[in-house]
Amino acid sequence: MNILFLTLAKIDTLQQRGIYHDLMRQFSSHGHHLYIVSPSERREKVKTSIKQEENTRFLNVKTLNIQKTNFIEKGISTLLIEELFLRAVKKYFRDVRFDLVIYSTPPITFTNLIRYIKKRDQAKTYLLLKDIFPQNAVDMQLMSDKGFLYRYFRNKEKELYTISDKIGCMSKANADFVLQHNSYVSKDKIEINPNSIELQPFKELSVKEKSEIKTQYSIPADKMVFIYGGNLGKPQGIDFLIKTLQAKKDDEKVFFVIAGSGTEYGKIKNWISDANPKNVLLLSALPKADYDLLVQSCDVGLIFLHKDFTIPNYPSRLLSYLEFKMPVIAATDTNTDIGSDIVANGCGFSVESGNIDEMMKAIDEFAEINDAELEEMRQRSFKFLEREFQVRASYEKIIKSVNQAL
Repeated sequence: MNILFLTLAKIDTLQQRGIYHDLMRQFSSHGHHLYIVSPSERREKVKTSIKQEENTRFLNVKTLNIQKTNFIEKGISTLLIEELFLRAVKKYFRDVRFDLVIYSTPPITFTNLIRYIKKRDQAKTYLLLKDIFPQNAVDMQLMSDKGFLYRYFRNKEKELYTISDKIGCMSKANADFVLQHNSYVSKDKIEINPNSIELQPFKELSVKEKSEIKTQYSIPADKMVFIYGGNLGKPQGIDFLIKTLQAKKDDEKVFFVIAGSGTEYGKIKNWISDANPKNVLLLSALPKADYDLLVQSCDVGLIFLHKDFTIPNYPSRLLSYLEFKMPVIAATDTNTDIGSDIVANGCGFSVESGNIDEMMKAIDEFAEINDAELEEMRQRSFKFLEREFQVRASYEKIIKSVNQAL
């Protein structure tokens, strides 16, 4: 098939790793012809460009900054990006007839582009629902559900769900939320198609190698090391992360590594400057290879979500923890099922975001765990990944949905 993939994740090669890189590589390995459209943000200072890699063409469209920027620029970018993508697709792919269009949220503003390709080519359409907008902006008090902007984006959201032949949701709670709040969406249109990755054979680090990496980052060798890696923004509930660090700053049994970037990075940096904790290390976002080595040298992965979310988020950072056989503590709102999934699969603890007593108890349990119990939990983490989050299964679900629609 000729497949058009639209995403906000910058993709200009399939040689890298990530949930979208891995999924597209799966399509490529099955002989499909891929046309991947993603942004080149203003901060990169490059023009729209196109390149080819075997059976995949990458169209990187010059846009405003849309990720890790302020809310105003992000909003304007979201409004403009569809027209920029549409013009680029018409210019660079005008002779291509597409069989399938795959697209991920965010954004929800690709409806005109999708409708154009669907009508012109009779293409099938598949939405990978990774974000429920504008409700997430309402939850974070970035937008009022009584205002014009909300009504505009809510209508766009409805259009997107309507034009999609199939909607792949990250979890059961995610699927239930969509059906509960969008009565016009048929249950047959919804399926669970979670974040997924291609499992890579990797050699586990030796005790000596872990020790060397800890020495490199000045991480003590004799403490239980907890790591939080990824975006440091308002949706992650950074205030509760800081509250956790504050409550444990004098605990000599534990050490915390925070590695990432985002709008709240400065807030954590300022707290560290003021509180001067001896058991916290803050790192800016690292290259993927360096980050993977760092994760493997730590003991427990941390997930934080803001307590006010009504939408069931399912952060993809879980997969990088499970891949390296790490147990997890998930501090989340009560609407997501990521925490209950972690508990049900025996690979960690679920804590309600904001409940510092629950968080302290979970951390203390790991601080006191013996080696045999920790190893058993590590093995269950990897088995959870093998069962639920392999990219091959995501690929097969999409292909099955297309075949059923033909």
